[in-house]
Amino acid sequence: MAEGMAEGPDAGRFVSGSILRHVVVMSATGSVGLMAVFVVDLLSLLYVSKLGDPALTAAVGFAAIVQFFAIAINIGLMIAAGAVVSRALGAGDRPGARRLAASATVLGLAAAALLVAALLPLSDPLLRLIGASGEALRVADRFVWIALPSNLFMAPGMLFSGILRAAGDARRAMWVTLGGALVTVGLDPLLIFGAGLGVDGAAIATCVARATFLAIGWHGVHRLRLLGRPDPAAVLADAPALIRIAVPAVLTNLAPSVASAITTHLLARYGAAAVAGNAVIDRLTPVAFGGLFALSGAIGPILGQNWGAGRFDRMRLVLRDGARVALLYVLVVWLALALCRAPLTRLFELDGVAAELFGFFCLASGAIWLFNGLLFLGNAAFNNLGFPFRSTLLNWGRATLGTVPPALLGAALYGPPGVIAGAGLGSVLFGGLGLVLAFRAVGRLEREAAASPAAERVRAAAEAGAGLETAPARSSALV
Repeated sequence: MAEGMAEGPDAGRFVSGSILRHVVVMSATGSVGLMAVFVVDLLSLLYVSKLGDPALTAAVGFAAIVQFFAIAINIGLMIAAGAVVSRALGAGDRPGARRLAASATVLGLAAAALLVAALLPLSDPLLRLIGASGEALRVADRFVWIALPSNLFMAPGMLFSGILRAAGDARRAMWVTLGGALVTVGLDPLLIFGAGLGVDGAAIATCVARATFLAIGWHGVHRLRLLGRPDPAAVLADAPALIRIAVPAVLTNLAPSVASAITTHLLARYGAAAVAGNAVIDRLTPVAFGGLFALSGAIGPILGQNWGAGRFDRMRLVLRDGARVALLYVLVVWLALALCRAPLTRLFELDGVAAELFGFFCLASGAIWLFNGLLFLGNAAFNNLGFPFRSTLLNWGRATLGTVPPALLGAALYGPPGVIAGAGLGSVLFGGLGLVLAFRAVGRLEREAAASPAAERVRAAAEAGAGLETAPARSSALV
């Protein structure tokens, strides 16, 4: 064990103990942090809806879609950092994990700066492309110009959260997002109503929250000594390994943004009210189903550490238990949405086509999001086990073939609700396929390990049981 490991969480904590417990604990703590952010976003939209202008609510929805592209890239880099760091920790290489964390942070900051410089000049044409016009376009463009530069805070903050999860410190990772959410809860009404800034106040609160992400995340990795000093030579040497995971992960996470943009473009044909209803759906969805996002983030480090330790039996249990947790979670949330759809519609002051669209979503969302959850599990497995392009193909398949034709058909037959139903059909096919391929990926890694020179050592360690748990063997896949 490397010097200093005793001061932080056990580097290989996921290679022993109950898999179900690890999945539930990591998902639950992740849900708290994620849902705090999503609830704040939803409250922010609620405050804007109280301004009494559907165009302003629609503007926030349009601006969110443009910012989703930045968030997708940040998530891709976070996945890459978590994958390589958790793998190194699972194999007992803490110095290597610290070096990789530092390299990932430098690359993340560089990518964030380039993204801001590229997207700001394109804000207006991108907003027009997805259907914004008039007052909604003007307000959305201003929102993007205020909030997008704070991506320079959000990118490293998200990276630090991923690194903390890779080490198994779910509590500190939770506080990265929870702290920013708590700050926003206080600032949003103060700036929107108290200072009379309206939508601009919501954008400013977003910037402060992202700065809080960065501060808390840096404090966490610094306390656990998980972040080494950046070294230019090491950054260049580590870049290919990180990029091999980050690029397909970014492409994977861009796919939902593209699907959301397509859906919004189709709904824009029905006016600002339809876009406003969809904006509420987009903000409510991560609150309602945030546990699925947290679940996919939770199993990545668990899979990575067990792969580093050569525990393929436990890797299969991660996927099985993850699917069971997803099923139970979706059933509970689906029932809650169906029962609460009327009061929620009144809360956001939706009427006409917006109310119709929102009510349909509450009744149909469970079936769609169960299979989305299975696809998330598959994505986490592919990104952490060396098959990232599988998640890219599945997500883009869902975002294109699984979204555009059925959404167009649904719009022609049933109007706005048909768009939502059609866009969700692809989740059924691609979600089921994703989980099946994830199991096959684990099987392939096991066969490759069995054929490697290190296979006998890994088998002996597995038979020893306790020996493997206290001193995880380096998998041949890491050599």
